[in-house]
Amino acid sequence: MDTTTTVKKGNSLIPLVTMTFLFFMWGFITCMNDILIPHLRAFFQLNFAQSMLVQFAFFGAYFVGSLIYFLISYYKGDPINKIGYKKGIIAGVLLSALGCCLFYPAASLAIYGVFLAALFVLGLGFTILQITANAYVTLLGPEESASSRLNLTQAFNSFGTTIAPVLGGHLIFTLFLQDGKVTADSTRIPYLIFAGILVVLALIISRVKLPSFSSEESSEKGLGALKFPQLRMGVLGIFCYVGAEVGIGSLLISFMAKEDIMNIPEAISKNYLALYWGGAMIGRFLGAISLSSLAQAKKVIYMVVTAALVYLLVFSIVDVTFEQTSFFIIFIVLNIVAFVVGKSAPARTLVLFAGVNIALLLLAVVSKGEMALFPILGIGLFNSIMFSNIYTLAISGLGKYVSQGSSLLIMAILGGALLPLVQGMIADAYGIQHSFFLPAVCYLYILIFGVYCMRKVQVTDQKVNVNH
Repeated sequence: MDTTTTVKKGNSLIPLVTMTFLFFMWGFITCMNDILIPHLRAFFQLNFAQSMLVQFAFFGAYFVGSLIYFLISYYKGDPINKIGYKKGIIAGVLLSALGCCLFYPAASLAIYGVFLAALFVLGLGFTILQITANAYVTLLGPEESASSRLNLTQAFNSFGTTIAPVLGGHLIFTLFLQDGKVTADSTRIPYLIFAGILVVLALIISRVKLPSFSSEESSEKGLGALKFPQLRMGVLGIFCYVGAEVGIGSLLISFMAKEDIMNIPEAISKNYLALYWGGAMIGRFLGAISLSSLAQAKKVIYMVVTAALVYLLVFSIVDVTFEQTSFFIIFIVLNIVAFVVGKSAPARTLVLFAGVNIALLLLAVVSKGEMALFPILGIGLFNSIMFSNIYTLAISGLGKYVSQGSSLLIMAILGGALLPLVQGMIADAYGIQHSFFLPAVCYLYILIFGVYCMRKVQVTDQKVNVNH
């Protein structure tokens, strides 16, 4: 039975700007985990697997929160259809603020388990945001431009992840050190600041007039979303993507500290980590342009200009010389070429990007020094559109099951909890470099999912057609 989603008329610009700032903030705080891992690993004397419990607690909350949401949806009907997107978003922001506040007792007690509990609560808040905000952005306009809008908001999410290693690294590794030593207290003030910002953001959202969405038919109980094969495959695609992205980012600082790679301290390596996440920001801005309805010639011009401007922005943020980052230009050019070859087709672009990432990881595994590091940093560019493209391809044609499907996709962020933990175990047993084989396998599955969608989920004449 066909259903449509309706929106009360109104200007969607202000809601989109509000959502963009929200994406920025949760990107910033999420990326702080990459700073926390080496910090807590040094303070609590942890091995790689133990330090990866940071990601296990944070992203494990995504699974628990999404599972609870799905069970409520199954037995009682979709809760978002009942309370509305705005209230759901505010609830997610406030719960995230509570998680940040819990860093205060965690730092005061200096107990690793309390830090993990704080991260779990923070992750629960972000789970609600993922379920509500991602779906909300896709509904703020036509379905055919949903990938473009989501890539745009995800670009600002990546802007947060780009700034976080530099600013967050300065806060923890420099500004709040105790007598030049790493202590648990280094996290107390930064996370209280984050909590304050989130509370202010919740107040702003409560006063912004957001359009309300509703289904023309009441949401049904049951497992209706699972009847769509693109959703079932997309769930595993999100699992693999988040696990690969998080695992790579979590081990980058330790990877660069290896003598046969770069042999550089955390205070310097955090700048290269910013390049990894900055690449995702550049790629998402380019993705928003590539997947738009602009003429192809204009797309290329806008992508080149945008890439240059955003690269200069990233370069101004990181504390490294132009010579040390000039290699990144090669990856940017390759990224633009891949977008052009992808011809604005989400599935085809996903296949190309997954293939490039597999090649870059394999090169990093067999190389030493800069030749091992540079390919890893370039992966950020090609991660850029993966979440938004997998997400929009997976929920295409779901109708009234969009929110339920969204909860399943967000549940799959569990990959960010489990796969980095497995990668940490591989790093302990066989070395960090060999652990990068695991994300390569993840990108191989994403490539397979993209090939499936090229055949079964087609974008023609600006309309999404799903073949079951």
